[in-house]
Amino acid sequence: MSGRRAVIAGVATSDYPNLPGMSEHAVHAQAASRALADAGLDWSDVDGFATTGFFPMYAVGVAEYLGLRPTYFDETNAGGASFEVLVEHAAYAIERGAAEVVLVTYGSVQLSQMGRTLGTGGGGGGGRMAPGPAVYDALWGNTLVGSYALAARRHMHEFGTTTEQLASVAVTMRDHAAHNPQAQYREPITVEDVVSSRLVADPLHKLDCCVISDGGGACVVTSAERAADLPRPPVYVLGGAHATTHHMNVSADPDLTVTAAAMSGPLAFARAGITPADVDVAQIYDSFTITVVLSVEDLGFCAKGEGGAFVADGGLGLGGRLPTNTDGGGLSACHPGMRGMFLIVEAVRQLRGEGGATQVPDARIAVAHGTGGMLSTGATLVLGREAP
Repeated sequence: MSGRRAVIAGVATSDYPNLPGMSEHAVHAQAASRALADAGLDWSDVDGFATTGFFPMYAVGVAEYLGLRPTYFDETNAGGASFEVLVEHAAYAIERGAAEVVLVTYGSVQLSQMGRTLGTGGGGGGGRMAPGPAVYDALWGNTLVGSYALAARRHMHEFGTTTEQLASVAVTMRDHAAHNPQAQYREPITVEDVVSSRLVADPLHKLDCCVISDGGGACVVTSAERAADLPRPPVYVLGGAHATTHHMNVSADPDLTVTAAAMSGPLAFARAGITPADVDVAQIYDSFTITVVLSVEDLGFCAKGEGGAFVADGGLGLGGRLPTNTDGGGLSACHPGMRGMFLIVEAVRQLRGEGGATQVPDARIAVAHGTGGMLSTGATLVLGREAP
């Protein structure tokens, strides 16, 4: 199928951030039905399906719930980077003729399942048994937030990064969330608010950590030819790549200051035929403030060690070099466990000019970058308004 190009024809989120009356599968269904409507397609048009969760054959179970019988399906799990990988795979399937319309969905009721209220947030770890080899780090008391805290402290040690610089990421995300009526938190915060909030794992404070939410999202991947007859302007999948540096033990990370984005980013940009300078808007996984600092460096938006200054100088804001997480991100808007689908939805909306008060003027190229596990995986998608 040489010459066939994959595009995203429809996107949507479910309601969020608090859905106590919905099941996880119902969140998938709500997001999926909205994305199909956005694309001008029907359930009967779908011959491909992709999602992932925390149980084997998860995608098969969700497909059954949705009434789908796909001839292409995928449930690759790369943690928070999963949905960038799934859309990359779906684009390959479309371009090779293995599917005509691939529906990619996500749904979670993590907040409701935890029995928390909206006021608690925090992005910490639970008490479940660590999977597989991860038990070896768990033996000495490390947690999810502890792993990211180690990376933050190492970055401070090597490059002089400060807690105030990290805090500026959270402040910028809250500034953007103020314009998102669905965002979990919209009240303005200051750097002082962040650094004076409860210390969770030194040097990360509560407001350095993502919120805990319910919610989901979906997108529809098809061919440019099929999209020509659909109501929304297509967004082209220009390139994608994913990589991993270690499994769930951060102690096995070869360099705590370098993430898998250093591999996936350059490869995705090369496949798309662009450079970091060409990117107009970014949606970058913000499980913690340090995640963003590491990612902007490793994706090539600034040099290694300069991420702290980049974010503190307004680089992520609407008037900055790289407007980022224009919906408020996982630090303020919504983080139901794996946020990668929200990055894709917001990137598409920006490229279609649907960003509202946080719309980046004349955005033509967007990057959605996911991070998974204990800084274990990275997946980068390059999306564009125009055909390559």
